[in-house]
Amino acid sequence: MKVSFERIIPSEKSSFRTLHNNSPISEFKWEYHYHPEIELVCVISGNGTRHVGYHKSNYTNGDLVLIGTNIPHSGFGLNSTDPHEEIVLQFREEILQFPQQEVEARSIKNLLELSKYGIHFHHKIKKAMLPKLKLLLESEGYKRYLLLLEILFELSKCKDYDLLNKEIMPYTIISKNKTRLENIFTYVEHHYDKEINIEDVAKLANLTLPAFCNFFKKATQITFTEFVNRYRINKACLLMAQDKSISECSYSCGFNNVTYFNRMFKKYTEKTPSEFIKNYSHNKVSV
Repeated sequence: MKVSFERIIPSEKSSFRTLHNNSPISEFKWEYHYHPEIELVCVISGNGTRHVGYHKSNYTNGDLVLIGTNIPHSGFGLNSTDPHEEIVLQFREEILQFPQQEVEARSIKNLLELSKYGIHFHHKIKKAMLPKLKLLLESEGYKRYLLLLEILFELSKCKDYDLLNKEIMPYTIISKNKTRLENIFTYVEHHYDKEINIEDVAKLANLTLPAFCNFFKKATQITFTEFVNRYRINKACLLMAQDKSISECSYSCGFNNVTYFNRMFKKYTEKTPSEFIKNYSHNKVSV
């Protein structure tokens, strides 16, 4: 799993970048990356994984997330299936300068502060914003900029959202330890379905076991064991979406005990595996 800095170039004759991705997901790299630009991602429909800062979870029936400056995140096509369609806005905070006396603009400034935690807006907000996002793609010049302001202003007034992280992830943690973290993430990516010996991973990181545990907790805010369990549960969710049985998902994702798998699944998703399958099937029918 790569961790990279992405250079963002504004769209032609514009102060910010707009993207409309509707190509097959195999054509894109959905790797973990960061950039100074604030990013609004609207997945029009479909399922996948949101990975923003320390937070990682699955979404169904589309998504709408605002990600703050330099917050590491993955592309929202991660673990999704075709067709995948999304609209993405990327802009620097400097293009949103307001006079001090502009009281109405304070809500936008508060929104951008909250975006450093990653903001997940509820489905009805996504549905309400989608027409404006589509119109923005077709607009040019000052109308395009005004639509961006209008979208941000409306989002700043919303109460139906969740913060994805409890604390802000400094991008310096990723950038300074990029190679070491890449090696650890890649090892888990390739071995999550087997028993993982933490001492082997510590050696891979060229650290003693205590030093590795301290390093990983400082870099990710969770223990290595918790990271592996979260990764495995995320993979299990994807298998369940493919109509695999609970026991099959458990053993395929490195859990040797179904009871323990059920306990971990409830801990990280707040649902039992049976509830998740029932809820996913309902959303799939709705889509």
